[in-house]
Amino acid sequence: MIQSMTGFGKTVLQLPNKKISIEIKSLNSKSLDLNTRMPSLYREKELHIRKRIANELIRGKIDFSLYMELTGEETATRINQTVVKAYIKQLNDVVTGHDAELLSIAMRLPDVVTTEREDIDDNEWQTIEAGIEDAIQHILEYRSDEGQTLYQEFETRIKNIADLLEQVIAMDPDRISGVRERLDKAVSELKEKVDENRFEQELVYYIEKYDITEEKVRLENHLDYFLKALVSDDSNGKKLGFIAQEIGREINTIGSKSNHAPMQKLVVQMKDELEKIKEQLLNVL
Repeated sequence: MIQSMTGFGKTVLQLPNKKISIEIKSLNSKSLDLNTRMPSLYREKELHIRKRIANELIRGKIDFSLYMELTGEETATRINQTVVKAYIKQLNDVVTGHDAELLSIAMRLPDVVTTEREDIDDNEWQTIEAGIEDAIQHILEYRSDEGQTLYQEFETRIKNIADLLEQVIAMDPDRISGVRERLDKAVSELKEKVDENRFEQELVYYIEKYDITEEKVRLENHLDYFLKALVSDDSNGKKLGFIAQEIGREINTIGSKSNHAPMQKLVVQMKDELEKIKEQLLNVL
């Protein structure tokens, strides 16, 4: 069954001293366009995360975000007391002031705050990795639900085109008869004598130029193929796009050959339905 490229998945994890929020957003794109945002602590895992998301989501403009909020008392940022005391001593040698004032000045000077580099805890990462997998499953479910909506839309539009084609087929014999009658009338108004055999040959040749039998058969086949592709095991928006192009080609040919106003109106309606299909195909994985 087809899937949409639009989706959203989120997972929130509560660890002993931090809260982790994982979000994955997806929009349509011709290829995979993956952007990641995460704390520097987890950057070493970025390549692994990218591969996992690419394998599951395949295509789309995807934004992956991992947010970390410390909830415990521990922090990786430390005040370098030795540096601060050295700054205050030097300031006392230059000016006389209250300790609080000198401390305020010293805290704005370089190297008074340091950040200790943390190593990723294996157990913690396993929990986060499971959360990423959970977020991926959420977005896959979202894509499937959107895909079901798209399927119903496509099914309706294809049925509309098929119904219009049936009207074209029903109208075709009268159209050809009308062409023959117009030619007969035009020839009968000529004062010169016409070779009936030659005229009949030319008439057959002329009418064959307006014959749309092959286009009708091919269009029916393309419509049927499109519906079968909708329920295939994989979701292939590019394949559906190719089929839609073939549908459009047959519709255009019918329109150019019709030379019949009522039929051309039906062709315009078929084109309108096809444009709506093409617009939604941009969202199919």
